[in-house]
Amino acid sequence: MNVTTPANGSADRRAATLVMACLGAFVAYLPVTTVAVSLPAIQSALGATTAQLSWVQDAFVLPMAAFILTAGVVGDVHGRKKVFQAGLLFSAAGAALALCAQSVQVLWIGQALAGLGAATLLPTTLALISHAVPDHRERGKFIGLWATSLMAALAVGPIVAGVILDHVAWRWIYLLAIPVSLLATVFAARLLTDSRAPYERRLDWPGQISATVAVTALVYGVIEGGADSFTAPKVLTALAVAVVAGAAFVFAERRSDSPMLDLALFRSPAFTATTLVAMIAFLALIGFFFLLSLYFGMVQQLDTLQAGWRMLVVTACAILVGGPVGRLMHRVSARVLITGGLVVVSASLFSLTGVGADTSFVSLAWRLAPLGLGMGAVMTPMTATAVASVPHHLAGMAAAGNNAFRQLGGALGPAVLGALLTTRALDSFPAHLADAGMTGAAGQRIATAADQGGLGAVAGLDLGADTGRVMGALGEAFLDGLRLCLTVAGSLTLLAALVAVVLLRRPRSAGAGHTQVAASGGAAGAASVKVVEV
Repeated sequence: MNVTTPANGSADRRAATLVMACLGAFVAYLPVTTVAVSLPAIQSALGATTAQLSWVQDAFVLPMAAFILTAGVVGDVHGRKKVFQAGLLFSAAGAALALCAQSVQVLWIGQALAGLGAATLLPTTLALISHAVPDHRERGKFIGLWATSLMAALAVGPIVAGVILDHVAWRWIYLLAIPVSLLATVFAARLLTDSRAPYERRLDWPGQISATVAVTALVYGVIEGGADSFTAPKVLTALAVAVVAGAAFVFAERRSDSPMLDLALFRSPAFTATTLVAMIAFLALIGFFFLLSLYFGMVQQLDTLQAGWRMLVVTACAILVGGPVGRLMHRVSARVLITGGLVVVSASLFSLTGVGADTSFVSLAWRLAPLGLGMGAVMTPMTATAVASVPHHLAGMAAAGNNAFRQLGGALGPAVLGALLTTRALDSFPAHLADAGMTGAAGQRIATAADQGGLGAVAGLDLGADTGRVMGALGEAFLDGLRLCLTVAGSLTLLAALVAVVLLRRPRSAGAGHTQVAASGGAAGAASVKVVEV
């Protein structure tokens, strides 16, 4: 097998790899917030129902979560450069199809193609960096910039969407991804050096199929359970399928001599810790962005661009610290950076429980800024530690595994926190209506409309002179749900911090700086690993 050796790669080659990896991460994450803040405009233009609208975002998230592990294996087998280019083309094709969509069903397909592109890009970009920069200290700087580009996509998305929606139709939010993806594909052909796993790997079809079914069924069950009921037959069936498929995945990976995700990697405390932290933190973070956009729209009545500038406080602060944290990693332990960052995030989330309908931008900004700073301190060491906790030739598998659990958390975040928000807000809405003087048949009619169609259905009612009182009651009910969700999200990030404290132990040897996973011999060859504490 012809595999390039990165050890003596030139500085120019490493810089080119970094640029391409950052472009890939940017393209992968750009649709997350761009589409999220554009959903009201999409609903109005396409006449989509609330259920159809929810699947616009989920059509992107599901393939993103379900196929990341598969993409990592395909890159190891067929070459990461080729898979990287394929991911860019999938992203461009998905954006082009969504740009031309005349129905919500076609938009779903475009979103799914873009999600498949994102699933392909995320593990491949990290594997390319690991191949080009084998030294774990220097690699930390590169991964810091990679994480910064990811956060930059989240930051740019709402601003791009806000400017576009102020001037042209919603579909043009997809335009930016097309030239960026196509240009990156062309430059990748000249600038990137291809690499594969330096041992024989095969596609693990039982593992890939069972993992895809498990992730899809779990996310579907949680989303539909939040929208309908967790006791609904279709939800119970989906969750049961997720459990069975998950068990089948574990069984398949334990028996495979070329596993998609070698379960022995989880014997490494560092890999286990960063994987759990990634899943928990992204459940809280992506769920929080979802709630924040609703708060700006439903409670503060801001337009898309105004909301985008406020959300930029979080992502700009994350970008600000992402690069410096990458350079600090060889002097400050990942345990300190990750734990400290998560504690700051948790404190920020708890402080946000004090916001109200009339909270000023300045009062909101000092609560949001620490959230961005904390996430910026977590992202780089979390990703770098996951990759550094395995030997160099397993970087693609480690990156894919870490990203898979991260995206699973990101997929579950809006569903879980959205369900909590809706349940709490609907429970308290009748009491707030009564406090506003809306009692009797009128109050009952409004409460029934909310129960049947959700909080958004209230805005569509003909309320006449009572509009101000009803919308005030709606805002207070939303804030009740928001405070519950913020408390849950803050508690989740504290749990992630506890995981980091317990599992990210300081290495016993001063020379290594991380836990290693060494290749074992035998029939499984390099596909099987054993953990060695350094």
